Amino acid sequence: MLMHTESVASESVEELDFAALLEESLAESQLERGDIVNGTVLSIDGQGLIVDIGWKQDGIVTRGDIERMGMSTMDFQVNAEIAVAVVNLSDHDGNLILSAAQARQNEDWKRAEELMNDETLWTGEIIDTNRGGVIMAFGHLRGFVPASHVLDLPRGLREEERTAFLQKLVGNEVTVKVIEVNRKRRRLVFSQLEAEQENRTARKEALLSELSEGATRKGVVSGLCDFGAFVDLGGADGLVHISELAWHRVRHPSQVLAVGDEVDVFILNLDEQGKRIGLSLKRLLPNPWTLVDDMYHIGQLVEGVISRLESFGAFISLDPGIEALLHVSQMSNNPDENPLRHLYEGQKLLMRIISIEADRQRLGLSLTEVTAAEKSQWDERQLELVAAASEAAQLEAEQAETAAQEAAQAADETELETVQSDGDES
Repeated sequence: MLMHTESVASESVEELDFAALLEESLAESQLERGDIVNGTVLSIDGQGLIVDIGWKQDGIVTRGDIERMGMSTMDFQVNAEIAVAVVNLSDHDGNLILSAAQARQNEDWKRAEELMNDETLWTGEIIDTNRGGVIMAFGHLRGFVPASHVLDLPRGLREEERTAFLQKLVGNEVTVKVIEVNRKRRRLVFSQLEAEQENRTARKEALLSELSEGATRKGVVSGLCDFGAFVDLGGADGLVHISELAWHRVRHPSQVLAVGDEVDVFILNLDEQGKRIGLSLKRLLPNPWTLVDDMYHIGQLVEGVISRLESFGAFISLDPGIEALLHVSQMSNNPDENPLRHLYEGQKLLMRIISIEADRQRLGLSLTEVTAAEKSQWDERQLELVAAASEAAQLEAEQAETAAQEAAQAADETELETVQSDGDES
């Protein structure tokens, strides 16, 4: 009976030893660099702390690590609990290296992860720069904003120009979005560009909720492109398509607007799903086509200026700001001649109206319907106008020259009088 009891006790001890060894082995295998663990201070000396973290060996927290927190070894006590980060499981001397400073940063890492997961923006100060971008203080951490994510950084700068631009940002508070958190590689990356995009998206959503189609709103032209103009309505941009800039055809928005112009715009359409705001300038202007029936009639002779040439004809600018079409078939009676060969943009022509469809914003013109006598009389009139303009310009030039001569003579006389007066006084 005694032998049986001893045998059972021996088996129990072996099971306990095996369980302890298994637990220790699992603990060893699960401990990784970068882990944050709690430990107990075993001893303190001038070189740092010895800390028990329940692993196969005790770890070392160096004096330099403690000083990085603005503390000294005297701020710690034996048997006190301390949070530490695993820096190296085995250095070149086989020591387990721990860091109390990095453990202190754990809360900052958690906060950074929460900001990234929640896609919450954060505002902080730029404290330094390097070749790749700018550095921001984030609690006990240093976050990095790559140059490609810095707002308003001009493209094509030389390295010294980019460095100077980034250096000017030091001390500024900026809003950023957390785009990467990697504790083990100690990487915390921000983006100012993505934060601005989210800000603009939020502002646009708020703006969309307060705008209504058909309303009028003030704005400032923020940008021009080939297809239209962007107008800042107060934190978000709407687009005035090139076809909505004016009732007449516009080649480029710069013909009508410039960046910085203050304008009144008509809210044409709102796309809340696509976050788009369509605007119009011409809807706030009188539609010149409503005046066409009162100003023109079929068979009337009109003067117009070629605004655009196409293979099928020429667009002609007419009062009061409309464009009519001179079709290529109405340019010449000679089938062997290229009627466009003698035409150019800006050229003034005499034409006859052959069709009017004001409701469809169409007006047709013809050169062939103008008689030779009408054309000859008009040409003579144009020559007279050119001669009169030339004569007026010459007269204006002569008057300007005479005025300059009189001013020079008056100046000379004044100078002579001054010299004589000085002589009399002496």
